[in-house]
Amino acid sequence: MCPLPLLAAAVAASRIPLRLLGRGLATAAAMSAAGRLKTVDYEVFGRVQGVCFRMYTEGEAKKIGVVGWVKNTSKGTVTGQVQGPEEKVDSMMSWLCKVGSPSSRIDRTNFSNEKFISKLDYSDFSIRY
Repeated sequence: MCPLPLLAAAVAASRIPLRLLGRGLATAAAMSAAGRLKTVDYEVFGRVQGVCFRMYTEGEAKKIGVVGWVKNTSKGTVTGQVQGPEEKVDSMMSWLCKVGSPSSRIDRTNFSNEKFISKLDYSDFSIRY
C-alpha cells in the first residue's frame, strides 16, 4: 500500500493547531503521522472472564496508544478490535497473546481481518457490554 494518502493527511493535520482539534481528532492525526494504520479483530480463549481482563486490556491499549474496543462473549471468551499504527497494533497483539491481566490464563488468541486502513474508525479504546 502506498503511504502517500496518509502522508497528505498528516501534512494537512499538522497545519491545524492541536488546541483546535478535538481529543479524538488529535489522536487520529498523531496516529496517521506515526506510520501505516492497521486494524485487527481478536478473540482470546482461556481464563479471561471474571479476572479484570477487559479492564487491563483497555489500560494496556491506552498505554500503547491504540484505539478500538473489548467485550466479553457468551461463550466465555473476550473479543474486540484494535486499530492504530502498525507497530503499536503489533505490540498490542503480542500483549493479547502472552500477558493479559494478572489473574488470567491465555490459552490462545485468534486474530482475523488483519489489514491496513486509511483512517481510524474509533477515537479511543473502550469496554463494550
